[in-house]
Amino acid sequence: MKLRFTSLSLFAVLVAVACLAAGALAQDAQRQTLMTRHTRDEVTSKAAPLVGQRNASQNMELTLVLQHRNQPELDQLLRDLYDRSHPSYRHFLTVEQFTERFGPSRDDYEAVKTWAKQNGLKVLHTARNRQILRVSGAAQNVERALNVQFGTYQHPTENRTFFAPDREPAPNMSVRLWSIAGLDNFSTPKPMFVRRDLNPVQPDDVINNATTGSCPQKSFCGSDMRAAYYGGAALDGAGQSVGIFNFIGTDLNDLTTYYTNAGQVNNVPVTLLSVDGQSTSCKLAQGCDDTEPTLDMTQALGMAPNLSSLVMYIGKGGLSGQTLDDPGILNAMATANPLNFQLSCS
Repeated sequence: MKLRFTSLSLFAVLVAVACLAAGALAQDAQRQTLMTRHTRDEVTSKAAPLVGQRNASQNMELTLVLQHRNQPELDQLLRDLYDRSHPSYRHFLTVEQFTERFGPSRDDYEAVKTWAKQNGLKVLHTARNRQILRVSGAAQNVERALNVQFGTYQHPTENRTFFAPDREPAPNMSVRLWSIAGLDNFSTPKPMFVRRDLNPVQPDDVINNATTGSCPQKSFCGSDMRAAYYGGAALDGAGQSVGIFNFIGTDLNDLTTYYTNAGQVNNVPVTLLSVDGQSTSCKLAQGCDDTEPTLDMTQALGMAPNLSSLVMYIGKGGLSGQTLDDPGILNAMATANPLNFQLSCS
């Protein structure tokens, strides 16, 4: 009897183990890999040495990007929109029409929101095209939700550390995401402008034959660019609006100073639009240099002085030390109300 009891007990244990294994397989089947890759080669190859783990309580802000639907139909639509012989040529869809035909379904969007809340993440922002969902939470909650661990690594080419996941995210949800932005800060935004030396040292026998501009110190204004490209043409941006991608805010007083120094007047209304909580203000007194966004504005306004509006879409990055990957800015530009006729990125 004792032997029989032991045999039955062993059988029960084997059944239990089998059930647990089946449950684990079922759970793994629910874990969705993302459509795009998120691990850095520098991390997987160990080119960036691990120097520690990310603080478990450190707050993180992520942008969950959902997949759009009906890809073959969307591919065909894009071909038709630019085919001069097709009846759909330049018959563009509204945001609502595009969302209903190609955007993530309402059920999928709600499922992602539910998953985020169940994993201790706070929903910060939703999108009317259901394409992205911004969330935040402690690093330890993000790690559990995505089945990753965040390490701190020594940057291989810059004198700083960066954080990144140690493996590909595998969220335990029914919806397969396209990507997740904000998982690392390996690449950060950096201004590309170069300040001109106003007093270069030159030999006495050197003659400067360079063409000069009409602005102070013989610099080039946006209006000089317009003159070079359009000459006396009537094209001046009338009836059009422009949206510009930005990682940092600006100080509109600097724009006013530019026009005052150039002896010109700006008649185009400028809107500073924060798309994900980033400050729209950038002032030198606070240690922020807005040279690049100011250049963006002056070039656009100089080329098209009669625009109906200029919108600066400002997202995370720059001052906040986030990654270059910010789908929040792009999605805001694609779903603005009203939409801009032209979009730009310096």
